[in-house]
Amino acid sequence: MVDVSHKPVLLREAVARGEIHLQKSTLQLIGKNKIAKGNVLATARLAGIMAAKKTGDLIPLCHPLPINHCEVNFEIPSSGDRVIITASAKIAAQTGVEMEALTAVSIAALTIYDMCKAVDKKMKISNVELVFKTKK
Repeated sequence: MVDVSHKPVLLREAVARGEIHLQKSTLQLIGKNKIAKGNVLATARLAGIMAAKKTGDLIPLCHPLPINHCEVNFEIPSSGDRVIITASAKIAAQTGVEMEALTAVSIAALTIYDMCKAVDKKMKISNVELVFKTKK
């Protein structure tokens, strides 16, 4: 790991975004809570938050961080063909929290994929990216 002991503790925030493309019929099933495994978006939100908290365990050289706040939100655009996932993470620390936000988005997308794979064989996860990060 990189030595960050000389860096000051700062308030840091990161926001990441990604999307999962699904068939319209799958999104309708999600909206009606008709996916056999349960409430897809609630489960994906929880999975994303839990993953953000475990990022240091998942990525070998990533610092384990005590996150102060993590949020995962979903948007289904009017095109009705995908779920846009946005995650934010906040911390007061000596290193940034962007990996936690990116991990939250990735695991939320993978959770949606897992929960819907029985009804949708054409899903595609794409455009996972860091939107911004700040430190104060």
